[in-house]
Amino acid sequence: MGLREHPLGVKRIVGIILAVLLIGGVITAVVAGRESQVSDTATKTVRGVIGSEKAEFFADPDVIKALDEHGFTVKTETSGSWAMEEQLTLEETDFAFPSSTAPADELAKKFKVPGTPLRPFYSPLVVVAHRAAAQVLADNGLATLDGKSRGTLRMGPYLDAAAEQRTWQQLKGTAGHAELTGTVFITSTDPMTSNSGALYLAAASFVANGGKVVGDKKAVDQTAPLLKQLTVVQGSQQPSSDAPFRDFISGVGNPLVLVYESQVASVLLQKQEVGDLVVLYPDTTVNSDHTLVPFNENGRALGDLLTTDKRLRELAVRHGFRPQGAAAEFTAATAPYQDFLNQTLTGVRQAPVPTTEWLHAMAQRARS
Repeated sequence: MGLREHPLGVKRIVGIILAVLLIGGVITAVVAGRESQVSDTATKTVRGVIGSEKAEFFADPDVIKALDEHGFTVKTETSGSWAMEEQLTLEETDFAFPSSTAPADELAKKFKVPGTPLRPFYSPLVVVAHRAAAQVLADNGLATLDGKSRGTLRMGPYLDAAAEQRTWQQLKGTAGHAELTGTVFITSTDPMTSNSGALYLAAASFVANGGKVVGDKKAVDQTAPLLKQLTVVQGSQQPSSDAPFRDFISGVGNPLVLVYESQVASVLLQKQEVGDLVVLYPDTTVNSDHTLVPFNENGRALGDLLTTDKRLRELAVRHGFRPQGAAAEFTAATAPYQDFLNQTLTGVRQAPVPTTEWLHAMAQRARS
């Protein structure tokens, strides 16, 4: 018989053919869709060396997600800002992200980086104190308190006390506080490797040099005895600010510790326990401009993204950083914590930072 005599057979054959074509079309569409999806979300792995104070930011799952949505997977290792050069291999590193302009400029100069380094966010240096220590400083004219959890460190009187190697026992109000013994000093990091330690010397030298930035050998010589006293009294120093701050929050270590405001703000914003924390803003301090040095286009694209993307700026604030040019974002997010944070930095003077040459010279004299 011909095909006309079996209409059901014809329909069945046609149906099978259509089904095969349909399945093939679906498979093609799925594969194409997957390829499109991979293409749309394919990430560039970008590797960098960062200051330890930014480690939690880059490890935040929300930051990882936000970066992934823009096509970036960021892998980092930590280092003291002045020690980054030793960990850099340009063939494997796309960016360096020290904690201030001076080491960033030095890296950019050494590795001949074209263009301007990027400064997505910043943080002033502050001193964290336990409440008893802060009250004793205030009672002896070394600080003023705006409440139970915030105040101002008076750098002039404090440096005078440091130069005299004054002890806690020589200050009134220490009776009953067994933890307040020995020489009064602020724990800071190693200025030879760490940004915060170097900037501490920058602020102290500015005050000791009569409100002038150190810029010659004579000024280095004049300020060296004080800077050495501030440093050697501490004994061994950490290479980054993370460990001293964690020790302080845990209730161990020295009662006065120099940290970044961002570290304090981050703990507050994440609603962690802070005990009897008091934040003292030095009346003369230095802003730490976290500065990204890109070694290639991927590094620069990441720096641009951290600077301009609204979501990433919000996440930077969540980790306590102040976004450049976006003061309102920090102010709004930290409004519940004004008892601890001086949001507008009222009464805080910003000291200029010496050039890399003189900053290194001061650090070497302080550690010698």
